[in-house]
Amino acid sequence: MAEKVAPYGSWRSPITSELIVSETVQLGQVALDGEDIYWIEMRPAEGGRNVIVRWTPDGRTVDMTPSPFNVRTRVHEYGGGAFVVANGTIYFSNFVDQRIYCQRAGAEPYPITPQADVRYADGVIDRRRNRIISVREDHTVAPREAVNTLVSLELKGGNGGEILVSGDDFYSSPRLSSDGLRLAWLSWNHPNVPWDGTELWVGELKVDGSLGRPERVAGGIDESILQPEWSPDGVLYFISDRTGWWNLYRLRDGEVEPISSA
Repeated sequence: MAEKVAPYGSWRSPITSELIVSETVQLGQVALDGEDIYWIEMRPAEGGRNVIVRWTPDGRTVDMTPSPFNVRTRVHEYGGGAFVVANGTIYFSNFVDQRIYCQRAGAEPYPITPQADVRYADGVIDRRRNRIISVREDHTVAPREAVNTLVSLELKGGNGGEILVSGDDFYSSPRLSSDGLRLAWLSWNHPNVPWDGTELWVGELKVDGSLGRPERVAGGIDESILQPEWSPDGVLYFISDRTGWWNLYRLRDGEVEPISSA
């Protein structure tokens, strides 16, 4: 083999960055639907496209998102909560246009939100009222800063969302109780970022789906709340750093109490 000499730093290696990362798949956002498990795979070999994958109890995995759809939301710029699934039907944010699409088994995805400079994320399905409750980020009025709200979206599509909660700079993590009667969510305002200070709110949902008078149950400018989740028996659990350490708490009978590790 002939010897090749090149100046320092100019030698061309056959091991390229594309070769290194092409098979490195990043996993994210796991969701359960009955006995099926869904998750997102970010695939460098497909130009960084995010694909929803389904695992069934017989051990099969199936790609659910057809090309060129890319399951990714730009809410808050860094995204998160790009899809939700119920009874085998998937609702997801498409990266190119940021619209929410519905994908039923064996059919092509179709949009349920209109074409506009609007983003959606972190949706939860309200089965009682045939809707999705979602974070909406409105960029339609320039140069005004984007307006964040929590909205109600009809599953059949046709509108851009009816506002349920507004007034704060940012919203995340809408969570519906198992009986569909209460909604919890997080909010925060400039100059805070969510790991500095957030507020945890709970509101009663009326028969018509509108929200009754909400109550702030935890959090503030010096307390950060993360990952609120309802238990099947209606207890709200969340993570707080109120003591300077991240710990698990619950809201039960109107009172916040720490979860003992003992």
